[in-house]
Amino acid sequence: MRGRYKLAIWGDFLTAFAKLPRAQQQRVDKLIHRLSDNPTAPGLNYERIRNAKSPEMRSVRIDQAYRAIVYATGQGGLHLLLWAAKHDDAYAWAMRKECAVNPETGAVQVFVSQPGDAGRSSAATSTAATAPSAFDSLKDRQLVRLGVPEAMLQEVRTIRDDADLDEIRARLPEEAYESLFYFLAGDSYEKLILEREAPGELVDTDDFETALGRDESRARFVVAEDEAALQQVLNAPLERWRVFLHSSQRRLVERRWNGPVRVLGGAGTGKTVVAMHRARWLARTVPDRGRILFVTYTRNLAADIENNLRAICSPEEMERIEVVNLDRWVTAFLSGKGYEFRIVFQGDRASWDRAMDQRDPDLDFADAFYTEEWQHVVQAAGIETREEYLRIFRAGRGTRLGRSVRARIWPVFAEYRAQLAEQGIKEVDDAYRDAAALLRRDQGSFDAEYASVIIDEAQDLGAPAFKLIRSIVPEGKDDLFVVGDGHQRIYGRSNVVLGRCGINIRGRARKLRLGYRTTEQTRAWAVRLLEDREIDDLDGGRDDNREFKSLTRGPEPHLRHFDNRSEQANWIAGHLKEMSKCGERLRGTCIVARTRKERDALADGLRERDVDVFVLERADPDHEHDDCARVATMHRVKGLEFDRVLIASVNRRMVPLSAALQKTGDDAARELAETGERALVYVAATRAKKELVVLSYGRRSEFLGQDDFAGDLFG
Repeated sequence: MRGRYKLAIWGDFLTAFAKLPRAQQQRVDKLIHRLSDNPTAPGLNYERIRNAKSPEMRSVRIDQAYRAIVYATGQGGLHLLLWAAKHDDAYAWAMRKECAVNPETGAVQVFVSQPGDAGRSSAATSTAATAPSAFDSLKDRQLVRLGVPEAMLQEVRTIRDDADLDEIRARLPEEAYESLFYFLAGDSYEKLILEREAPGELVDTDDFETALGRDESRARFVVAEDEAALQQVLNAPLERWRVFLHSSQRRLVERRWNGPVRVLGGAGTGKTVVAMHRARWLARTVPDRGRILFVTYTRNLAADIENNLRAICSPEEMERIEVVNLDRWVTAFLSGKGYEFRIVFQGDRASWDRAMDQRDPDLDFADAFYTEEWQHVVQAAGIETREEYLRIFRAGRGTRLGRSVRARIWPVFAEYRAQLAEQGIKEVDDAYRDAAALLRRDQGSFDAEYASVIIDEAQDLGAPAFKLIRSIVPEGKDDLFVVGDGHQRIYGRSNVVLGRCGINIRGRARKLRLGYRTTEQTRAWAVRLLEDREIDDLDGGRDDNREFKSLTRGPEPHLRHFDNRSEQANWIAGHLKEMSKCGERLRGTCIVARTRKERDALADGLRERDVDVFVLERADPDHEHDDCARVATMHRVKGLEFDRVLIASVNRRMVPLSAALQKTGDDAARELAETGERALVYVAATRAKKELVVLSYGRRSEFLGQDDFAGDLFG
């Protein structure tokens, strides 16, 4: 910001700012401008806070009743804006807090230290007298390198287990809690240090300006460079993802990569946030040699991402970013090339039925076998001839086929292609291949339109899509940034091996493991759904969620069972009405069902019980002004998040959906289909930020164990 003085804003200040009355929020805006001009100017009441643990704490006046707390670094007029509240509350906050630069990590930290066991519960204190410290194997300097402030070393030494650590969490710097949490979870000190930013020089603990430039500090502090940036911060104080990135995320975003990058991460680890900030960083830092194409699988997600990008990007940056779902992009591209075929996205039923007349009557294969063989082998591999089909390696298919049997199967596929061609139809995978061929043909004849492609929800795209994407942008620095999670594959796609699609990620494969959305209790329940299932890493290897942890705590998921749908509807209606009485905004709650039919039955049942709901349709956006609960399918909530999620009707034959399992042609296909059904519940459960409720009626789903069910949520 313009002015003689520099101001950095702590992330928790935004939380305090959001709680201020609107009148005081408007005064804070003016206050910040005055602070940057001269914090000691008359009228600001710039006062030292006596007896504060940090002598540099100061208060400034918002109005007669409210105060803001700043930390005077003594370095060129640099101040840290830390808190805002009513006068007495603000002073009490400042009296407890300390602010310092960590001598090992070089990060600016705000914390509350207490000597010895002060502030610990009596139970923890008595345990401390008998049990060894959880960190006895670490030296003091090692703890400091993990982010522990020197002033808190004595207290950290009294921690025996997770419960002790959680008891002091609110007083620790976030990065210290994360490191200690993962150490208790089994990570080695060496592994934790490798993941942290290490200052390349001796840390000057008086140099706050340098400290604020380090990734660990930038995860908590923002320096508003101009008035527009400041307004962006204050306009959405609770949407911290717009401003702050965890250091592990920032290292992915703000870097020139020498080729394609693949980023994995469990639900809620911030993959899409990383992808959006990557798009913004490229748009503002990479020379203007083309636009950034941001692709995802569905139109809903593309619309949400574009809206969120507009919230963090300048108009000039957005000019360089195109957000679109891939099907829409390929349709527009081919249309511009005079493509004469009509593209279908779910196949052509009439053509397929005619092709199935070519089946060999002596082959005893179910109809579903042919459908799956077409989708997962022929189309996935781009097979166009009988000879190619006879040679293809059918990895992952449960039914073994010799060459002679394949030769007898091929006429069905040949006839299907002939039927499509006769009607001028192409399936979307064929359209992908045609578009890729056109791009390869034109390479060298014109400058590439795109400098980089960012792919979100990569697990939902197949091999033909990735081969097309590889053709869109030339190989080179910052060309492809692939983000995904095989645990969330819900559209029946075959596993993809990026290397076989011409996308070499060797040395550039990364994984996010810190959950920000869901509570640890919800995460653990959701992860169990996919335990012992083979989940791929998008490049021929296996992925798992063993290192995926959430740092927020909450209630255990609540599961209830009812005799029938009416009882379930009565309970949901009563629950929503009780929440409303308690002052809860219902728009933060979503009731989720497996099918559209069950979703509509839920919505109708709630309306009959005088509960207003808003149904989230497949192609329509949400309406933020409607303060009522949402009702949606499991597929529709992909990419969304809510304070509370109620997964309803988790009944046998509904979850997993019997029709989805019965359409499979062999055991391997059935296993894949069941994994997809489990992934749907995983996706739905991990939309919940605070609370998860799972409901069933009639015969409960086999996905739910007998021991999962709890008592009355209100009891």
